[in-house]
Amino acid sequence: MNVHGVPHRSLREAPDGGAILAVDQTRLPGEFLECRLGSIGDVADAITAMRVRGAPLIGIAAAYGLALALRDDPSDAGLDRATDLLGATRPTAVNLAWALDRVGEMVRPLPPPVRAEAAWRSAGAIAESEVAACLAIGRHGAELLRRLERPAGRALQILTHCNAGWLATVDWGTALAPIYRLHDAGVPVHVWVSETRPRNQGLLTAWELGAHGVPFTVIADNAAGHLLARRNVDAVLVGADRITRSGDVGNKIGTLLKALAAREFRVPFYVAAPLSTVDLSIRDGASIPIEERSPGEVVGTSTLPAINPGFDVTPASFVTAIITERGVAAATEAALAALRAGDSA
Repeated sequence: MNVHGVPHRSLREAPDGGAILAVDQTRLPGEFLECRLGSIGDVADAITAMRVRGAPLIGIAAAYGLALALRDDPSDAGLDRATDLLGATRPTAVNLAWALDRVGEMVRPLPPPVRAEAAWRSAGAIAESEVAACLAIGRHGAELLRRLERPAGRALQILTHCNAGWLATVDWGTALAPIYRLHDAGVPVHVWVSETRPRNQGLLTAWELGAHGVPFTVIADNAAGHLLARRNVDAVLVGADRITRSGDVGNKIGTLLKALAAREFRVPFYVAAPLSTVDLSIRDGASIPIEERSPGEVVGTSTLPAINPGFDVTPASFVTAIITERGVAAATEAALAALRAGDSA
């Protein structure tokens, strides 16, 4: 995507090949800055501190982090230590474990001297496959949204939560990819951007949309129900950090409340995510690990009691459909299994 007319990705390989360069998302929207991550420690710290965030991007960064670690210690023990360190940074996003497993399974049979380079190439391949997946999600999602009924002459009204754009996925995004595609095709679209406290990732979405020229309005998290009740929203469209094989969706805290209100007022609730976000090892949402972050993010002080779960789980029964790179599926085990098998669903 473009920033001030210049093509950018949220993560890329440094020209010297010795590191990755990632957009520091904690500095946005005030400042656009890339940080250089040249070691596994740099990558782990960037993920934990949310300088690098978004489920697909976390997985890609971790894959590169594993490659960087293997440059220092390519042994089996080094591979295991690096996998454990990176895997513990953000437990809810399944893409993290998926990417680490994929790279680890590929390099473990190789002789140690060639593991680091093979892991680096594998991380790059994962990044390119995720970009391709996002483009396909944009195509399938745009076709779905085009068919929504809305008053004649009114722009399509989409409500989104958190940030599921190119900042979170290297390029294009998941939930924002259909919006970008519609906008680029000349379809009038307006986005209601939920602020997403306590980390305010909605501001990242607003920054993205503004840079691309998509009309948007930022709202307080608790205003979403009001907009849905007033019929100001044609569809809710969010990303996901983990989807169980039965279709339950783990996503940023506050997603469940949007889904509840959307169901009450009969507004479609769509989830956009690559199939790498579907965790076949988990049957339902009760087994999704929920990251507990610092209470200080909520109240700004350690003297007040507070809890700060980073994610919640939306039951599959609240989800109208899941948009993936292979097409649109119902939030059911059978439909998701059919997509993963390459069949229509």
